[in-house]
Amino acid sequence: MCRRYATLSLEGDLALDRPATFTILNFPVANIEQAVDDLARYGVQFESYHEGDLVTDEKGIFRGGGPKIAWFKDPAGNLLSVLEQEE
Repeated sequence: MCRRYATLSLEGDLALDRPATFTILNFPVANIEQAVDDLARYGVQFESYHEGDLVTDEKGIFRGGGPKIAWFKDPAGNLLSVLEQEE
């Protein structure tokens, strides 16, 4: 016997067969420098941006206003980030 418990309905331009073009998950951290250093030691490669107002430093951290953030990709190519929370 098979029972249906939920139905997923997707609308718009969401494509499940290719990576998202936007950040899909932010991981809040207390210290972005430490988080980036720790993840880099495990082989995580951070994205580098140099377009208009979106400029990251040599570690891949954006410091251009608002919270400090660094983006990286998961194995499927989706964008994730670590985001420093202000106290």
